Amino acid sequence: LAWVPCPGLPSDSAALLASGPDGEMLWLDVDYCPGLAPRVRLMGRYQLPPCKQRWHTCAAFLPQGGLLVCGDRRGSLLIFPCSSFTGWAAESTSKTDSSTDPVSEVSSSESEPSFLSYKGALPLQAPLSVLFGLHGKTGVTSVTCHGGYIYSTGRDGVYRQLHLQGQQLEVLQKHRPCKGLQWIEELRFTPDGDLLVLGFHADNFVVWSSRTGENLHCIPCGGGHRSWSFCSSPSAEAFAFIKHGDVMLYYCEAEPCEQQVLLESLHGREITCVRHLGMVEVLGHAAHNVFVTGSEDTTACVLVLSEHSRAAVPLTRLSDHISSVRALALARPTGPGGEGFGDKGLSTLLFSAGGRAQIECYRLLCAGDPTSKSAVACHIVHVASHRLDEHWERKKNRHKLVKMDPETRYMSLSVVPGTSTEQLPTPWNFLAAACSDGSVRVFGLLEASWKLVLVAESFHHQRCVLKVEAFLHVQAGGERRHLLCSAATDGSIAFWDITSRIADAVDALHQVDGEMQPLALGTPLLTVMAHSCGVNSLHIHQTPEGQYLVASGSDDGSIHVCLLEVALDGGEATARTCLRILEQVARPCAHAAHVTGIRVLRPDLLLSASVDQRLTLWHWAPSKLDALSTTFFHVPDLAELDCWEVAEVQGELQYYCVLCGQGLEMLRIMA
Repeated sequence: LAWVPCPGLPSDSAALLASGPDGEMLWLDVDYCPGLAPRVRLMGRYQLPPCKQRWHTCAAFLPQGGLLVCGDRRGSLLIFPCSSFTGWAAESTSKTDSSTDPVSEVSSSESEPSFLSYKGALPLQAPLSVLFGLHGKTGVTSVTCHGGYIYSTGRDGVYRQLHLQGQQLEVLQKHRPCKGLQWIEELRFTPDGDLLVLGFHADNFVVWSSRTGENLHCIPCGGGHRSWSFCSSPSAEAFAFIKHGDVMLYYCEAEPCEQQVLLESLHGREITCVRHLGMVEVLGHAAHNVFVTGSEDTTACVLVLSEHSRAAVPLTRLSDHISSVRALALARPTGPGGEGFGDKGLSTLLFSAGGRAQIECYRLLCAGDPTSKSAVACHIVHVASHRLDEHWERKKNRHKLVKMDPETRYMSLSVVPGTSTEQLPTPWNFLAAACSDGSVRVFGLLEASWKLVLVAESFHHQRCVLKVEAFLHVQAGGERRHLLCSAATDGSIAFWDITSRIADAVDALHQVDGEMQPLALGTPLLTVMAHSCGVNSLHIHQTPEGQYLVASGSDDGSIHVCLLEVALDGGEATARTCLRILEQVARPCAHAAHVTGIRVLRPDLLLSASVDQRLTLWHWAPSKLDALSTTFFHVPDLAELDCWEVAEVQGELQYYCVLCGQGLEMLRIMA
């Protein structure tokens, strides 16, 4: 049995859901008056999907009307229709008032048959939408509707945000509130915009704030109670529960908070990667920069930074990773201005990857919202995910193979630009990844089907691969070549032509409906020993002449720059890609520590950053690399930088960069 608030019912009525044999669930409307027996009207009959424990655990009527969302003991979320019975209930009520129809009324007279005897008059409705086992086998604990979204909780340690697409449920994203909070019972939205997560952590009842990321209350109660209630007010908090048949009450008067937060943290540990998503214009405000950061605390954060306020405001956090987030990549945003800049905001694909060989993909939608504190609203849809150990479990004859290292980490990501998908009715995106197990892997994403598939790999480097960069070469005749650059811990940089592998992968994915055995990448076109040890930073920039500047920085503090030319040998049918090094220059001891960030701003201008907290501009000319200026920044243990250019009012380009490590800093480059 479950009482469910129903919008539109009078104050003396309530909705009651009852699960019975064979997965049948009844919706009853109960009217009650003091001194009189309750009157019950049968509103609907529903069929729960088959499972071992076939009953509902929670439900909610959607504010849009006409639909009922329900969670069951198997962890599934279901959508049932309920609008078609409203007219029947009203008609039944009028009949009851005039003739006391026993089908719709339960009276105190035992001679009248129960309305259950007549339930066959109503059809048994099947669910319109089923997300089977969404919260695992431990069941769904609550469903809540707020702000046009549906939120569900379960004993799997996560709560999910969903929305309706037509009459189908779609999961937007999932959140893990804090480590160890596996039994989540309920969500509550506060008037000041905070989201409180109520649940049991070990033998304590916990109230966790999603805004501050900390426990507001921790009450020792033995843990895992099925009958409990919590109430909070500005003056006091009360928690009641049943233990060994006794009703226990915890009561505490609110105490004044003496702690003041001077500056909210972005992450709980070191920031390992950062990407500039773009700029959003807000009516009445200056343009806001939107960033994405990844951290050792296993989360990624979408945040907005205004030059005027000089404050970083988190928009949302992504907590799908089970280990650290080491790399981010963007399928560059599109917008009204062509570069992700415009009044209507930004839309882009975000890839995040890190420990435990895990990749997550999201669709980010950012737009101006003058009513919010940050002046920017961010809408996120979780698109797909991939883990190598799960991929290995699906392999045939896996008992004959050596299992992949479960500690494999993705060190770097790069989206393959300009992939042709004319062979498929829906577009594929391709992603290259550098892996700690010595491999370079290429993945294919079909956003329409929410699939992320491993399509090709190579273990050429035989050691940890630290960086990858993908770039597109277009010949004078319009022929495209997809090229990939990878760098490893031995200081080598390899260049690959993955054009044929992408074409083969598209054909294979089309034939086998999104599943395939990974192809071999083959051998590199060219390998350059650029450094004496690991390559920590890598960037490729195309010159106006169609050549490519490849800049890299190393653990030994050196910088290496080479100029590449791409050519095709042979006829059109047997054309083979060739790479030639036209110029290369090395600058030993360019920095006093690891060079963890490098960018080619223009063909003659480079920017490098190091753990020595120096940001240096370099002038590149054939066989020469000269330092122009050095700026000290304030972020210790620099992990990465990202740069972008902005056209000023005078039409000149202005360069900006953001640096991350033990903190985050944004700088304007005076070139």
